[in-house]
Amino acid sequence: MYIAVAGNIGSGKTTLTGMLARHYHWEARYESVSNNPYLEDYYRDIHRWSFNMEVFFLKERFRDLIAISHADHTIIQDRSIFEGVHVFMANNKAMGNMSDRDYDTYMELFEQMTGVVKMPDLMIYLRASVPHLVANIQKRGRDYEQTMQLEYLENLNSRYDEFIFEKYKGRTIVIDKDQIDFEHHPKDFAGIIDRIDQVLFGFFPEQ
Repeated sequence: MYIAVAGNIGSGKTTLTGMLARHYHWEARYESVSNNPYLEDYYRDIHRWSFNMEVFFLKERFRDLIAISHADHTIIQDRSIFEGVHVFMANNKAMGNMSDRDYDTYMELFEQMTGVVKMPDLMIYLRASVPHLVANIQKRGRDYEQTMQLEYLENLNSRYDEFIFEKYKGRTIVIDKDQIDFEHHPKDFAGIIDRIDQVLFGFFPEQ
């Protein structure tokens, strides 16, 4: 199986991906952040570096999908190729950070990849308010994220909702991140497990 964890910057995707991988003994694949050569430049000058960074993420996620398509075990992925296209790329285009020429080139690349792209068996969407995202971003303390504009996060949240609730046709679980703390409260994490078990395996929580 192929499971994807979706959500805005600071929503807790990486933490949940790791926790679910350990619980179910799945292989985890994480977004390329530490080895992304464009990320710091991107947050300093989004307009200049948006195309470079989005292409880098596209090729990394496509490489993961090739591996997933050949795997004989379950893989859980921190952010999918679909979010990169329909959320982040679309947002940069709408905000004027991407020229029509660069956008068309990027979309041609993605469309050529769709023949071998496997849809997730389940997408888990961590939905969080902007104040919640900002608190998490500040807490983890990555220097290049501290100057991120609130408008950018707000626009991404809107794009995520549009993507999940209107465009995406696969199976989803939506988790309201503001209301729970699955990292520190075992009961909250158990609630997520119950929902996944029900969707994937037909299990129901014990009464």
